[in-house]
Amino acid sequence: MLMLAAVRGVSMRWFGKNERREIWDEALQWPIGDIEAAKRIREICRSASDSAEKVRTVVGPPSGRKEKHHAERYERAARAAMEIAMKISDDLMRDAAVRQIVDLCVSANNLKTARILFRAIQAASIREAAFGDHPALRE
Repeated sequence: MLMLAAVRGVSMRWFGKNERREIWDEALQWPIGDIEAAKRIREICRSASDSAEKVRTVVGPPSGRKEKHHAERYERAARAAMEIAMKISDDLMRDAAVRQIVDLCVSANNLKTARILFRAIQAASIREAAFGDHPALRE
């Protein structure tokens, strides 16, 4: 009986009937501290980095099912991370978290959003580090 349940769980994942929940889809119990918020943003950016890399390679709007999936996944992750970052009260911690999101956007070749977010970073050291890693932000 236990074996049947395990096989059913595997087959449901294979056939897409049991969608995997992403970290950015999990509800947060507010208020959370700045450190926890920054940690969550870091986890979101790491989890979505593979989709961001795949989005980067697509020329033009995504056309295939997998391309659309990765584009939507990246966009949902970036949006969730931005919403959390807006609620961080410590300026330096917020700048570091926004830098993580900038890196994610650059990975997806979404330079328009990356530049907008970059302008929100106030700490000179974080801005310079971002310039060093992503010279395209200077434009």
